[in-house]
Amino acid sequence: MSTLVAPPYDVIPEGDLARYEALSPFNVVHVTRPGSDYERAARTFEAWEKDRILQADEPSMYVHEVTFNGRRRRDLIAALRLQPYEDRVVLPHERTHRGPKEDRLALMRATHASLEPLWFVYEGRASGLKQINEVVSKRSPAVAFTGPESTEHRLWTITDRVIHAAVHAAFEGMPVLIADGHHRYETALAYAEEVGGPEDASSRFTLALLTDIDDPGLEVLPTHRVLKAGVKVTGGEEMPSLDAMLAAIRNRVAVGAYHDHQFQVLPLEGEMALVELHEQVIDNILGKRNPEDFLMYTRDAAQAVRWVDEAAGTGAFFLDTPDLRQVLKLAQEGKTLPQKSTYFYPKPPSGMVFLRLEPNRRL
Repeated sequence: MSTLVAPPYDVIPEGDLARYEALSPFNVVHVTRPGSDYERAARTFEAWEKDRILQADEPSMYVHEVTFNGRRRRDLIAALRLQPYEDRVVLPHERTHRGPKEDRLALMRATHASLEPLWFVYEGRASGLKQINEVVSKRSPAVAFTGPESTEHRLWTITDRVIHAAVHAAFEGMPVLIADGHHRYETALAYAEEVGGPEDASSRFTLALLTDIDDPGLEVLPTHRVLKAGVKVTGGEEMPSLDAMLAAIRNRVAVGAYHDHQFQVLPLEGEMALVELHEQVIDNILGKRNPEDFLMYTRDAAQAVRWVDEAAGTGAFFLDTPDLRQVLKLAQEGKTLPQKSTYFYPKPPSGMVFLRLEPNRRL
């Protein structure tokens, strides 16, 4: 399995693609990253099925476990019914752009498959889902493998209809927050409307990986911003170093700033530092200009500093780890956050499970 999986399609650097392709002719990137040759991806996927490289499971759910940096996270993988955002069941928290959706829709039209699980989080304190995951994971896993970035994975298959019913009942009426895959969720919605099918058709679902918001292994990383143009921000609390600045913004509605070799902390008014940074600072600097045309993003704070020192940007802004409950609260209120507001880590590898999307196949 280690040679067959890869990170989600949109986090593989172009320079790493050939390495994953060379791991195996059956590595998942041959279908998730086909360039613009979507029909080739479809032929490849169909050949894998015909030659039994891929084999169909009986109706199943899965428990997925990832171990990384001394931590462990457990997820549930299942088919999730697609519902429009206005139903307030599936909650987005980031804005999307047109380009990635067009690419993924063309691939879905060609392959008729959900090739990668979309990632969702939920509040499951009283749901019993944690106990289900624990019971299942006491068995021997169906497969264990090393994934990207030296992560260790185990996967259990759940075929017991009683457990399926318990999971279904636990999620009934529970909203889920899109953690990773906003573009792909909207693509799946568009595809479902195109192909139609009854309510229980597989085309009305998406492959989903679901994680409890209280899972101790659920890690969310901040994404820092570098402005490519605009005036410098002054008037903050001066800090002696990058580390001191990052420590000073922890658990505060405040952001770090860097320009002219100086670090500052900018206290902000409001609920969430990321939102207030854009509304109170970045939007004021840029005026009516589109922020996406003037922003660069990185999770590496030292890299943001280097970009400013190398004159790639005029200034950098640094964020603390986002509060997931705050993100969920804002999503439930219908508020959309700026691009790249969260980075959930580590990403679930693609290639573990696929879901055929067919209007005449019932789930």
